[in-house]
Amino acid sequence: MPSADGLALSDPLLRELDHYVVLEPGQGERILTAAETLLWLASHLEALGDPPADLADLADPAARASRLLDTACELELVPGCSIQWFAVRLEPPG
Repeated sequence: MPSADGLALSDPLLRELDHYVVLEPGQGERILTAAETLLWLASHLEALGDPPADLADLADPAARASRLLDTACELELVPGCSIQWFAVRLEPPG
């Protein structure tokens, strides 16, 4: 699925990015490191109880969070209420 800038979510360039803007209902946007974003996603996945069907084959919330980070940019927590994350580059490469 292409992102707003036309890069596919699985594009290797996105994996090089180490920061994400995260959005939660009722909160302002935050910038997190990739490691913090994985923890943030894992905590939301744990709170869901049953994982989404496409992530159920993965062993734990950390593995599910990693897959989500590589393949999606939104997770519906309850109908009509979602969290979102978007990769951002804070410094130009090299």
